[in-house]
Amino acid sequence: MDLSLSEEQQLLRDSAARVVRDHGGVERRRALRQHTLGYDPALWQEFAALGWLALPFAEADGGLGGSAQDLAILMEQMGRGLIASPFLPAIVVCGSLLAAADATQRAEHLPPLLEGKAQWAFACAEPAGGVDLKDVQLRAQMVDGGFVLDGAKIAVLNGHAADWIILSARTAGARRDAVGISLFAVAANTPGLARRPVVLVDGSRGAHLELTGVRVREQALLGPLNGGMALLDEALARASVAMGAEALGAMEALLEQTVAYSLTRVQFGKPIGSFQALQHRMAQMYLQCEALRSLLCHAAIAQDEKRADAAQAAAAVKVKLGEAGRFVSQQAVQIHGGIGMTDELAVSHYFRRLMLLNTLFGDAEHHLGRYLDLD
Repeated sequence: MDLSLSEEQQLLRDSAARVVRDHGGVERRRALRQHTLGYDPALWQEFAALGWLALPFAEADGGLGGSAQDLAILMEQMGRGLIASPFLPAIVVCGSLLAAADATQRAEHLPPLLEGKAQWAFACAEPAGGVDLKDVQLRAQMVDGGFVLDGAKIAVLNGHAADWIILSARTAGARRDAVGISLFAVAANTPGLARRPVVLVDGSRGAHLELTGVRVREQALLGPLNGGMALLDEALARASVAMGAEALGAMEALLEQTVAYSLTRVQFGKPIGSFQALQHRMAQMYLQCEALRSLLCHAAIAQDEKRADAAQAAAAVKVKLGEAGRFVSQQAVQIHGGIGMTDELAVSHYFRRLMLLNTLFGDAEHHLGRYLDLD
């Protein structure tokens, strides 16, 4: 099997690396935390101009027909540069769900998304739900001409800025049943939908949502009634691969910065990088990066080839993301010492981003259970 990059993929990687050099880094990320949006709208428009927003979508829908491997290349560079953007929730997650919708919904929603003219967010977590995305208590009651939604969602990435929100709601069944969950696309300005902005652990912005008598039309339903979990599983499998790639980029950056620091920090008259114990730690950091890279490559190829083990491979990436991300970030902090957790140093920002990626849409322990169930 040839795992080398094609000419087009090399160009994508190089283009992404240039943008990251110009717009990424800890100073830029720190500055954007003071921005109401938490990201740079001008950079989002540059993403659209470069075709990145259209990358994972089919050509028939106005996209570029990019593969999971192409998306992973882009996300790895974003992870390296700590790029603050809503790419993951808007393009990867919501985009995947919209791409699986009917032709009318795709024609209505995809062009503004791909052109960078509309922001989207995905709301799945609930106050009492934990990491189990089947634990849905938000109710959607069928009425003439549509549905009425009541309930709450928490920690919705990009929820503070989104024009549209895709949310999971229970239309049938008991609280934790997989059957009976439906997905709805709801305009953020719909009466009865209240948003409370929040700042998440990595400094990115989102919102808690309260829905009280929110009425939506029948056309707001994405996919089959009571059958949203299957669409959600597929979209989050794609998101797991994208998150794995972003985490890999972050881990590689942490390793490079830690090695560089170890060669300049002097203790007992020697650079600490000359101490064998620390060399062993950094070697283990490298091995963790390569382990995630191998699983990521396997999962991306499985998705592109639509193999039967694609869902299991994506779950394995999420498990390794949590394990390797925790190890690499903790070792980076320890080798840097107390300065490693200060806001001034990039290490702490990578650390917090990896924490979020681990818990987002289920942590490593949750996905280990899914991996075993899918075996």
